[in-house]
Amino acid sequence: MQDSFVHKGKRKILVDYLRDKIGISDENVLSAMNAVPRHLFIESIFEDFAYEDRAFPIAAHQTISHPSTVAEQTELLQVKPGEKILEIGTGCGYQTAVLVAMKTLVYTIERQKDLFDFSQKRLKEMHLRPKFQSFGDGFAGLPTFAPFDKIIVTCGAENLPTELLKQLKVGGKMVIPLGPADEQVLFRFTKISPTEFEKEEFGAYKFVPMLGSTNK
Repeated sequence: MQDSFVHKGKRKILVDYLRDKIGISDENVLSAMNAVPRHLFIESIFEDFAYEDRAFPIAAHQTISHPSTVAEQTELLQVKPGEKILEIGTGCGYQTAVLVAMKTLVYTIERQKDLFDFSQKRLKEMHLRPKFQSFGDGFAGLPTFAPFDKIIVTCGAENLPTELLKQLKVGGKMVIPLGPADEQVLFRFTKISPTEFEKEEFGAYKFVPMLGSTNK
């Protein structure tokens, strides 16, 4: 659980890269990513490369997203402190940690038991506590806690999960990759009335697939 000056220096270089080369302009996103030690969420064999703009394998045949992808998705959410955010796909917990560092109330779901256990333990160790962490089916969302100000989906769905849109506040936003495995496009949906949504498109990405049910 060491976060050395070397790690912090590499994080600063990554944040400068995200600002200058990727074009991330939300300083709250950049500040959170500068604060969260990404190397603590990946296997130690990858630690030296943790602050490069690369994805890495994690448990259950999943991946931790590129830092640029995390930054872009988070920026598209237009997060404000105190907002209720539903995250679909906790994974190793890195995106969760970034959102918690932005002082939001994070409700997060993971269907892979190995990842649920790892992320719960790691976030607790780092004192980055989501409001609610669930082992369950992301397609179902968390209707008990709805409505949410924002929803972020960190895996690619072939079809739009309409149940999640129902759990979004009017005025709220959902960022989600949609499409088949090799042709996903990142979208942002803004709920402008109980039955109407504005849809914006933000280019091609590659995410692990969004799957239903749970996997122990």
